[in-house]
Amino acid sequence: MDSALASEPPPHLPDTVRTSVKILIVGHFAVGKTTYIGTLSEIRPLRTEERMTQAGVAVDDLAGIKDKTTTTVAMDFGRLTLTDDIVLYLFGTPGQERFSRLWDDLARGALGALILVDTARLEQSFAVMDIVEKQGLPYAVAVNRFDESPSHPEAEVREALDLAPETPLVTCDARDRRSSTEALISLVDHLLTLDTEQQ
Repeated sequence: MDSALASEPPPHLPDTVRTSVKILIVGHFAVGKTTYIGTLSEIRPLRTEERMTQAGVAVDDLAGIKDKTTTTVAMDFGRLTLTDDIVLYLFGTPGQERFSRLWDDLARGALGALILVDTARLEQSFAVMDIVEKQGLPYAVAVNRFDESPSHPEAEVREALDLAPETPLVTCDARDRRSSTEALISLVDHLLTLDTEQQ
């Protein structure tokens, strides 16, 4: 048997899983959602990426991301087992506004959202945050570190995004499993806190 195949986790869930949680991974165009889900997923992630064409040049702002050649056109999907009895299903949304109608379906049944942002393009996050808030989803914000993006103190980013004091704000690298996991944990902790307060 191929050793690489032997080391992959089984595609099925263990019988001990009793709770499944749907989480949205959202953010503006080219912020790293597909990379983030690919980094965390214990199964081969489902991706709906297509090559970008000249037709999209007029509607997709490629400023600062000239090397991007593909884009998500429906969703990304991954799975992460947290404990013996809890599994997270990660649904990544397309970043362009023209795909925003898909969000209604993707948000159905979700408990919360992790919003990825880039400090070089914070203004592009406002439309995403508006959609998440209209869906009534609690959320955490994760600044995805890009080598070329400026670094700002947390207080400045929080103020620029007009975040409520209780909204978690963390930094991560979507390519790094540990920091990506910590960002997801910040959201789960936030959801647990809200659930406790509502009881």
